[in-house]
Amino acid sequence: MILNEQIKTKIENKTGSQIRSNKSISGGCISNAYKLEMKSGDIYFLKINSNSAKDMFIKEAHGLKEISKPNVIRAPKVILSDETFILTEYISTGNKNKNFFEDFGRQFALLHKFHSAHFGFYEDNYIGSNVQSNIPNELEKDNWITFYFNKRILFQYRLAEKNGYSTNELTHGISCLETNIDKILEGSLELPSLLHGDLWSGNYMVDENGNACLIDPAVFYGHRESDLAMTKLFGGFSSEFYSAYNEIFPLANGYEYREGIYKLYHVLNHLNLFGRGYYSQAISLIKNYL
Repeated sequence: MILNEQIKTKIENKTGSQIRSNKSISGGCISNAYKLEMKSGDIYFLKINSNSAKDMFIKEAHGLKEISKPNVIRAPKVILSDETFILTEYISTGNKNKNFFEDFGRQFALLHKFHSAHFGFYEDNYIGSNVQSNIPNELEKDNWITFYFNKRILFQYRLAEKNGYSTNELTHGISCLETNIDKILEGSLELPSLLHGDLWSGNYMVDENGNACLIDPAVFYGHRESDLAMTKLFGGFSSEFYSAYNEIFPLANGYEYREGIYKLYHVLNHLNLFGRGYYSQAISLIKNYL
């Protein structure tokens, strides 16, 4: 591919080296991805999407930097981000080491032990291509239940209304959840944990050393059970992952009951992203709590 001259100039100015070659690779569901080899010998990963929201890659860069703060699990080092691209270190893909999922589970638990004073994040970001609302009001910043219902469930429901996916059945279900949300989540309150926000098998990679590396985050500080629930939405990870996690950071009783309410956010998001194929799953999750 012939890179846009403006992008090419920005990259070369930032790295201090000219681009020797670029090769199209897999690595983006909604964006194009490339391996850049520089004349200096350095190699970078470039993701481009000229049709994305103008701050999407900037927010992705902020998320990767936030995940890196505890220094407990790898995320690609950000070199440069702009309105249409993000440039990171290039991480070669390896094979899972012998204890991959045990190590991954322990590292993920340690990530969740990195806390903030308040729920949310200093900026909104994206969950897929949809906006994820993170900035809490005064009632939400210290109250996980209020934050979660308003910023996650209600936000996606209103988006479903706008997209034409709402029905009387869905409206009634969301209303009942609002009435019962305190009871559904009672007994599970904890300090706000640093969350990846969108972790499934497509949002981690295996690095050259056989260890997990987190990519494509939707970062915020929230209840860690919501992060773990997302890992189970599309089949889940190995049992070793969850056992190792629980050894480092044991979950409160009743986690299995609350898992569905946390899956609901992501199913509603998929409804809004991909259409009515996710409607029945959303209703089924809601009915478990009615």
